[in-house]
Order: sequence, then structure tokens, then C-alpha cells
Amino acid sequence: MLINRRNFIQVMGLSALPVPLWSKTIFQSTQGDFIPLRKNVGIFTERGGTIAWLINKDGVAVVDTQFPENAKNCIAKIQEETSNPFELLINTHHHGDHSGGNIAFKGIAKKVVAHKNSKANQERVAKARNREDSQLYPDTVFEDNFSQKLGDETITLRYFGPAHTDGDAIIHFENANVVHMGDLIFNRRFPYIDKSSGASIENWIKVLKNTRKTFDKDTLYVFGHSANGYKITGTHEDLKAKERFLKNLLKFAKKSKKAGKTLEQLVESTSTIPGSEEWKGNGIQRPLGAAWQELNE
Repeated sequence: MLINRRNFIQVMGLSALPVPLWSKTIFQSTQGDFIPLRKNVGIFTERGGTIAWLINKDGVAVVDTQFPENAKNCIAKIQEETSNPFELLINTHHHGDHSGGNIAFKGIAKKVVAHKNSKANQERVAKARNREDSQLYPDTVFEDNFSQKLGDETITLRYFGPAHTDGDAIIHFENANVVHMGDLIFNRRFPYIDKSSGASIENWIKVLKNTRKTFDKDTLYVFGHSANGYKITGTHEDLKAKERFLKNLLKFAKKSKKAGKTLEQLVESTSTIPGSEEWKGNGIQRPLGAAWQELNE
């Protein structure tokens, strides 16, 4: 179903943001939403982590790929807008709902980029699950920074250390001033903290602080996931809120442990994290379990 672009943007709370002139419509269907944000940068939402895209006169760049069927839908949407080549595919990290659709870009994307730890994690998990044949691994990795110019846009990747995993890249579309945070932000949704892949709650707090220091207050952030009723894009204030959640999570786990509670007792008796009650829904056992593990490391 096609809807009026202006009305849809107003509903999304993005009416103040310029819409790319090339985009005649916003697609909304059971096959995902294709939403322009700023200066030829937009997002695709369907199932899994949010995909970001850049389309300009010199080519296409895509950040994250969800799952294979979703990636194919995203590719189809982009190809309805342009016949320009897919110059760059980027993964924020290795999890399957962000990199599982890479395989759909085989023979399409000229370059696949991720942090070196992200590639190592993707290879490790694929081997353990005997799914190497369904992977498209990054062919280009970086340690601290990576940058590539595409037309009038410069795309810069930064790594500030372990957080959600040990390979989370922060992707900045500099001209548009849009930053894809991947799963560094679960907006008001209990996060998955992957200790098996080097996650660190303590350092995650520092990563978010460094991010706010790196980018200005006009930056528009794209999040990996959001809870029902919350946006998939946001501002510095959402990063601050996530910092508070992580601090409160560790504080609550330390206090409970000191009081002699077991993790099982804590999970059974807890539905919110004190001081961050806006984080709610299912899955509180995931951050509590990760915090408990981190306290014992």
C-alpha cells in the first residue's frame, strides 16, 4: 500500500527533516517500510535490526541486512529507485538479524565492511552452527576507523570498544549527519548483551559517552531496535537514557547480589530496573543475566 509521503513523515515525527528529491514515494507494505530521513539517507524496517541505506548519483550503500528474505525485499525497493551499483555493504555487528541477509548481496555488493571482531564472530558462529554456506563474510575489516566517499557523502565507521558485542561499529553518514548505532541502542527495550561475544556493560556506558562527544546535537541516530510505541530514530537524549539504564542495571545487580539474592530470585521478582522503569516488556532476564555474569568476571 502506498501512502502520502508528507503525511507518513509527519506521523513518524520527521516532518522537520528534508526528504530526498529523488524519492517519489514511501513504500509501506507487509514487505517492509522504506523511509527517507535526510539527504539521500533512509531506513528500511521489516524483521530484524534496522537497515539504513544511502542512494545518490554515484551509487548505493547499505548498513545491515536483517534476514535473507528481508534483504531481498530491501534490494528490490532500492532497485525501484535507482539502477546505480551497490558500492558498499556494512555490518554494524555479526548477529543474524543484522548480517544474516548478507548472502542476498552476493554478486551485488562490491565491498562488504565490518569491524574485524565482527567478522571473526560471524565466522565462529557460522562454523558452530554448520551454516558457512549461507554466509557472505566481510571482505574488508577495520580496527579503529574506516572511511569511504560515495558521491557527495562520506561514510565513516568508528569502533569505541566492546559493548553489545566486542565488534560494534558506529556508522556516520557525515553529510546527512545520520548515525546508525546498530544494537548499541535498544530504544526502551530490554537489550540482548552478548557476553559470549565479548560484551561489556561497563564499557558500553563509555561507548555511548564517547559517541555523544563525537557527534553534535543535530545528529539523527538510527537504532537497531525499539519497543512498541517508541521510535527507531532519536537524539542525544536517547543515548543518555540508555547510559542511565546500563548504570542502573549494574547498580541494581550489585545491590541485589550484596543482599544475598540469587539470579533466579532476582529474575522471578523483577519486572523493571529501578531508575529506568521506561524499559519494560519481556526479556528482563537477558540484561540481568549478563550483569550478573559481568559482576563475577
